[in-house]
Amino acid sequence: MTTITSLAPLLERFFTQRLMQQRQASPHTISSYRDTFRLLLMFAQQRLRTSPSQLMFAGIDAPLIIAFLDHLEKDRGLSARSRNLRLTAIHSFFHYAAFEAPDHAAQIQRVLAIPSKRFTRTQVHFITRPEVEALLAAPDQSTWFGRRDHAFLLVAAQTGLRLSEMTGLTRDDVILGIGAHVHVIGKGRKERCVPLAKPTVAVLKRWLYEQTRGNGQVLFPNARGSHLSPDGVHYLLVKHSTAAAKVCPSLKKKRVTVHVLRHTMALDLLQAGVDRSVIALWLGHKSVETTQIYLEATLAMKEQALGKTTPLNGKFSRYRPGDRLLGFLNNL
Repeated sequence: MTTITSLAPLLERFFTQRLMQQRQASPHTISSYRDTFRLLLMFAQQRLRTSPSQLMFAGIDAPLIIAFLDHLEKDRGLSARSRNLRLTAIHSFFHYAAFEAPDHAAQIQRVLAIPSKRFTRTQVHFITRPEVEALLAAPDQSTWFGRRDHAFLLVAAQTGLRLSEMTGLTRDDVILGIGAHVHVIGKGRKERCVPLAKPTVAVLKRWLYEQTRGNGQVLFPNARGSHLSPDGVHYLLVKHSTAAAKVCPSLKKKRVTVHVLRHTMALDLLQAGVDRSVIALWLGHKSVETTQIYLEATLAMKEQALGKTTPLNGKFSRYRPGDRLLGFLNNL
């Protein structure tokens, strides 16, 4: 006999006990999972005509979740990759529920059997060195906001930090002097130190003398002194890339994000001959294989590789048709 299990306390325990206490998940993971379930609960409320706090666990079944995932793609315009990230959060909750609500084992197994969607992996986007220089020159450094934006863009372009890592930086995370670096806690609470180049150190030294806002701890604060939001970063990137495009027209065709600057830094390291394992440590990748994507990104590296090969001397031979069945299989 299946017991009646309320969804609310189970979901609350998943966040407080499972994610925060047991797994000690990063703030980025918690906020991502929170957004997923906020969307799911609003979708379930419309479908089931029940407020989120009154929902039963049995109501969140496989058909509802599949309909929710389809809604994300068709109505909200999410990509297959983003859809899969939402499904990962849901799967994580149902793995937890398997221990907390064993009477719902059949329902849980059907949800866990929902597969991720396959998608075509696109090439890494990056910008060239002249485009980076034009972007860094765009902020008006006669103003406080311009000096902040210039320092922000320079640190992002030189360190390759993720968006959440950039906005989360505090003044205490910056170590200047001998062995200058920024201290970062990235995905999976992995701690790492990223070295700073001399020009970046010089800019940061000047920036740290600026008048602080808020509690004075945030390295790149907004007007109120708190952390920059993703929307705030998007605004400043669009503003300065648009201005830079007037000097460097090739930027008009490119979308500049913090992750694009991260890719650009990784490619610079790769083209300079830095080993992939070092790049993986620099960027905070979980595996060296993740760095493999940068090998596909630039045509220049492929042309260099081609230049090291010996051209083949092709020989003509009479065409002989192959086996019909093998031909059919080869063309599938």
